[in-house]
Amino acid sequence: MTTLRLGVNIDHVATVRNARGGAHPDPVALAKAALRAGADGITAHLREDRRHMRDADMERLRAEIAAPLNMEMAATAEMVAIARALCPHAVCLVPERRQEVTTEGGLDVAGQRAALAPVVASLVAAGIRVSLFIDPDPAQLRAAAAIGAPVVELHTGAYAEGRAGELARLCEAAALTAELGLECHAGHGLTYDNVTPVAALPQVRELNIGHFLIGQAIFDGIAAVVTEMRARMDRARAASG
Repeated sequence: MTTLRLGVNIDHVATVRNARGGAHPDPVALAKAALRAGADGITAHLREDRRHMRDADMERLRAEIAAPLNMEMAATAEMVAIARALCPHAVCLVPERRQEVTTEGGLDVAGQRAALAPVVASLVAAGIRVSLFIDPDPAQLRAAAAIGAPVVELHTGAYAEGRAGELARLCEAAALTAELGLECHAGHGLTYDNVTPVAALPQVRELNIGHFLIGQAIFDGIAAVVTEMRARMDRARAASG
Protein backbone atom coordinates (compact mmCIF):
# COMPACT_ATOMS: atom_id res chain seq x y z
CA MET A 1 0.00 0.00 0.00
CA THR A 2 1.46 3.35 -1.06
CA THR A 3 1.48 6.26 1.35
CA LEU A 4 -1.00 9.03 0.59
CA ARG A 5 0.33 12.49 1.40
CA LEU A 6 -1.74 15.51 2.44
CA GLY A 7 -0.73 18.94 1.22
CA VAL A 8 -2.56 21.82 2.91
CA ASN A 9 -3.18 24.89 0.77
CA ILE A 10 -2.93 28.01 2.94
CA ASP A 11 -3.95 30.65 0.36
CA HIS A 12 -7.17 31.65 2.07
CA VAL A 13 -5.47 32.43 5.36
CA ALA A 14 -3.72 35.13 3.36
CA THR A 15 -7.06 36.11 1.79
CA VAL A 16 -8.47 36.83 5.27
CA ARG A 17 -5.33 38.72 6.27
CA ASN A 18 -5.41 40.85 3.15
CA ALA A 19 -9.03 41.83 3.75
CA ARG A 20 -7.79 44.15 6.49
CA GLY A 21 -4.10 44.45 5.64
CA GLY A 22 -1.45 44.01 8.28
CA ALA A 23 0.00 40.71 9.37
CA HIS A 24 -2.86 38.76 11.01
CA PRO A 25 -3.74 35.97 10.50
CA ASP A 26 -0.27 34.82 9.52
CA PRO A 27 -0.30 32.13 6.80
CA VAL A 28 3.16 30.91 7.81
CA ALA A 29 2.01 30.32 11.38
CA LEU A 30 -0.98 28.40 10.01
CA ALA A 31 1.35 26.31 7.84
CA LYS A 32 3.41 25.35 10.88
CA ALA A 33 0.28 24.40 12.82
CA ALA A 34 -0.97 22.25 9.94
CA LEU A 35 2.34 20.43 9.77
CA ARG A 36 2.32 19.79 13.51
CA ALA A 37 -1.16 18.28 13.10
CA GLY A 38 -0.01 15.78 10.46
CA ALA A 39 0.07 17.53 7.09
CA ASP A 40 2.90 16.30 4.87
CA GLY A 41 3.49 19.54 2.98
CA ILE A 42 2.26 23.05 2.31
CA THR A 43 0.82 24.40 -0.93
CA ALA A 44 0.63 28.12 -1.71
CA HIS A 45 -0.35 29.91 -4.91
CA LEU A 46 1.59 33.05 -5.73
CA ARG A 47 -0.78 34.68 -8.21
CA GLU A 48 0.26 37.38 -10.63
CA ASP A 49 -2.08 39.86 -8.91
CA ARG A 50 -0.89 38.81 -5.40
CA ARG A 51 -4.51 38.61 -4.23
CA HIS A 52 -3.60 36.32 -1.35
CA MET A 53 0.00 35.06 -0.97
CA ARG A 54 2.73 37.70 -1.15
CA ASP A 55 6.33 37.30 -2.25
CA ALA A 56 7.46 37.73 1.35
CA ASP A 57 5.11 34.91 2.44
CA MET A 58 6.75 32.54 -0.02
CA GLU A 59 10.22 33.54 1.15
CA ARG A 60 9.26 32.95 4.78
CA LEU A 61 7.69 29.58 3.98
CA ARG A 62 10.85 28.49 2.20
CA ALA A 63 13.01 29.64 5.10
CA GLU A 64 10.88 28.61 8.06
CA ILE A 65 9.31 25.24 7.25
CA ALA A 66 11.27 22.04 6.76
CA ALA A 67 8.45 20.16 5.02
CA PRO A 68 7.97 20.24 1.24
CA LEU A 69 6.68 23.54 -0.15
CA ASN A 70 4.55 23.25 -3.29
CA MET A 71 4.33 26.59 -5.13
CA GLU A 72 1.35 26.93 -7.43
CA MET A 73 1.93 29.43 -10.22
CA ALA A 74 1.14 30.47 -13.75
CA ALA A 75 3.63 29.57 -16.47
CA THR A 76 4.95 33.12 -16.91
CA ALA A 77 8.50 34.44 -17.16
CA GLU A 78 8.06 36.39 -13.90
CA MET A 79 6.90 33.32 -11.96
CA VAL A 80 9.57 31.07 -13.44
CA ALA A 81 12.24 33.55 -12.30
CA ILE A 82 10.74 33.70 -8.80
CA ALA A 83 10.49 29.91 -8.56
CA ARG A 84 14.06 29.38 -9.73
CA ALA A 85 15.31 31.88 -7.14
CA LEU A 86 13.13 30.47 -4.35
CA CYS A 87 13.74 26.83 -5.31
CA PRO A 88 10.76 25.25 -3.52
CA HIS A 89 10.47 21.49 -3.34
CA ALA A 90 7.79 21.53 -6.03
CA VAL A 91 6.01 23.79 -8.48
CA CYS A 92 2.50 23.12 -9.79
CA LEU A 93 1.72 24.98 -13.00
CA VAL A 94 -1.90 26.10 -13.10
CA PRO A 95 -4.03 28.18 -15.48
CA GLU A 96 -4.69 31.67 -14.20
CA ARG A 97 -7.24 34.27 -15.25
CA ARG A 98 -7.42 37.65 -13.53
CA GLN A 99 -11.23 37.63 -13.29
CA GLU A 100 -11.62 34.14 -11.79
CA VAL A 101 -12.39 33.64 -8.11
CA THR A 102 -10.41 30.40 -7.98
CA THR A 103 -8.76 28.10 -10.49
CA GLU A 104 -11.60 27.03 -12.77
CA GLY A 105 -10.08 24.20 -14.79
CA GLY A 106 -6.95 22.40 -15.79
CA LEU A 107 -4.13 23.53 -18.04
CA ASP A 108 -4.56 22.90 -21.75
CA VAL A 109 -1.23 21.12 -22.05
CA ALA A 110 -2.17 19.51 -25.35
CA GLY A 111 -2.85 22.91 -26.89
CA GLN A 112 0.07 24.72 -25.27
CA ARG A 113 2.89 22.20 -25.54
CA ALA A 114 5.25 24.61 -27.30
CA ALA A 115 4.85 27.24 -24.58
CA LEU A 116 4.87 24.88 -21.59
CA ALA A 117 7.74 22.58 -22.55
CA PRO A 118 10.53 25.17 -21.98
CA VAL A 119 8.95 26.24 -18.69
CA VAL A 120 8.94 22.65 -17.45
CA ALA A 121 12.51 22.15 -18.64
CA SER A 122 13.72 25.31 -16.90
CA LEU A 123 12.17 24.37 -13.58
CA VAL A 124 13.35 20.75 -13.76
CA ALA A 125 16.86 21.99 -14.51
CA ALA A 126 16.71 24.04 -11.30
CA GLY A 127 16.04 20.86 -9.31
CA ILE A 128 12.33 21.56 -8.78
CA ARG A 129 9.71 18.81 -9.02
CA VAL A 130 7.18 20.02 -11.59
CA SER A 131 3.53 19.07 -11.70
CA LEU A 132 0.83 20.15 -14.12
CA PHE A 133 -2.72 20.80 -12.91
CA ILE A 134 -4.91 19.16 -15.54
CA ASP A 135 -8.38 17.79 -16.09
CA PRO A 136 -8.66 13.98 -16.00
CA ASP A 137 -8.40 13.72 -19.78
CA PRO A 138 -6.19 11.19 -21.63
CA ALA A 139 -4.99 13.74 -24.21
CA GLN A 140 -3.84 16.10 -21.48
CA LEU A 141 -2.09 13.31 -19.59
CA ARG A 142 -0.22 12.17 -22.69
CA ALA A 143 0.79 15.75 -23.48
CA ALA A 144 2.08 16.19 -19.91
CA ALA A 145 4.23 13.11 -20.28
CA ALA A 146 5.46 14.25 -23.69
CA ILE A 147 6.81 17.57 -22.39
CA GLY A 148 8.66 15.95 -19.52
CA ALA A 149 6.54 16.80 -16.49
CA PRO A 150 7.15 14.11 -13.87
CA VAL A 151 3.91 14.79 -11.94
CA VAL A 152 0.29 15.63 -12.75
CA GLU A 153 -2.38 16.86 -10.37
CA LEU A 154 -5.83 15.79 -11.46
CA HIS A 155 -8.45 18.52 -11.18
CA THR A 156 -11.23 17.09 -9.00
CA GLY A 157 -13.53 20.11 -9.27
CA ALA A 158 -16.11 18.51 -11.55
CA TYR A 159 -16.17 15.42 -9.32
CA ALA A 160 -16.62 17.61 -6.23
CA GLU A 161 -19.59 19.30 -7.92
CA GLY A 162 -21.24 15.90 -8.26
CA ARG A 163 -21.21 15.68 -12.05
CA ALA A 164 -22.18 12.27 -13.40
CA GLY A 165 -19.32 10.06 -14.51
CA GLU A 166 -16.55 12.15 -12.99
CA LEU A 167 -15.38 9.54 -10.50
CA ALA A 168 -15.02 7.06 -13.37
CA ARG A 169 -13.02 9.67 -15.32
CA LEU A 170 -10.71 10.13 -12.34
CA CYS A 171 -10.26 6.36 -12.00
CA GLU A 172 -9.34 6.01 -15.66
CA ALA A 173 -7.02 9.00 -15.59
CA ALA A 174 -5.24 7.78 -12.47
CA ALA A 175 -4.70 4.38 -14.10
CA LEU A 176 -3.27 6.07 -17.19
CA THR A 177 -0.77 8.04 -15.11
CA ALA A 178 0.76 4.77 -14.02
CA GLU A 179 1.03 3.58 -17.62
CA LEU A 180 2.71 6.84 -18.60
CA GLY A 181 5.14 6.78 -15.68
CA LEU A 182 3.71 9.92 -14.07
CA GLU A 183 3.28 10.53 -10.37
CA CYS A 184 -0.39 11.24 -9.70
CA HIS A 185 -1.76 13.90 -7.35
CA ALA A 186 -5.31 15.25 -7.06
CA GLY A 187 -7.12 18.23 -5.66
CA HIS A 188 -9.78 20.94 -5.81
CA GLY A 189 -13.08 20.99 -3.95
CA LEU A 190 -12.31 18.00 -1.73
CA THR A 191 -14.10 17.80 1.63
CA TYR A 192 -14.77 15.32 4.42
CA ASP A 193 -17.81 14.12 2.48
CA ASN A 194 -16.20 13.44 -0.90
CA VAL A 195 -12.54 12.68 -0.21
CA THR A 196 -12.86 8.92 0.39
CA PRO A 197 -13.29 7.70 -3.22
CA VAL A 198 -10.40 9.84 -4.43
CA ALA A 199 -8.15 8.85 -1.52
CA ALA A 200 -8.89 5.21 -2.33
CA LEU A 201 -7.43 5.45 -5.84
CA PRO A 202 -4.20 3.45 -5.53
CA GLN A 203 -2.24 5.53 -8.06
CA VAL A 204 -2.84 8.82 -6.23
CA ARG A 205 0.14 9.76 -4.08
CA GLU A 206 -0.88 13.20 -2.81
CA LEU A 207 -4.02 15.24 -2.20
CA ASN A 208 -3.85 19.03 -2.03
CA ILE A 209 -6.74 20.52 -0.08
CA GLY A 210 -7.20 24.12 0.96
CA HIS A 211 -10.53 25.94 0.93
CA PHE A 212 -12.48 23.32 2.88
CA LEU A 213 -9.78 22.84 5.52
CA ILE A 214 -9.34 26.57 6.11
CA GLY A 215 -13.09 27.14 6.21
CA GLN A 216 -13.72 24.25 8.60
CA ALA A 217 -10.85 25.43 10.78
CA ILE A 218 -12.92 28.52 11.64
CA PHE A 219 -15.22 26.18 13.58
CA ASP A 220 -12.89 23.42 14.73
CA GLY A 221 -9.31 24.73 14.57
CA ILE A 222 -6.65 23.76 12.06
CA ALA A 223 -5.22 20.91 14.16
CA ALA A 224 -8.60 19.19 14.41
CA VAL A 225 -9.46 19.48 10.72
CA VAL A 226 -6.05 18.31 9.50
CA THR A 227 -6.20 15.38 11.92
CA GLU A 228 -9.70 14.43 10.74
CA MET A 229 -8.87 14.74 7.04
CA ARG A 230 -5.68 12.75 7.55
CA ALA A 231 -7.66 10.00 9.29
CA ARG A 232 -10.28 9.83 6.52
CA MET A 233 -7.59 9.61 3.86
CA ASP A 234 -5.75 6.88 5.75
CA ARG A 235 -8.93 4.84 6.23
CA ALA A 236 -9.78 5.11 2.57
CA ARG A 237 -6.32 4.01 1.50
CA ALA A 238 -6.28 1.10 3.97
CA ALA A 239 -9.70 -0.09 2.81
CA SER A 240 -8.59 -0.03 -0.82
CA GLY A 241 -5.90 -2.58 -0.05
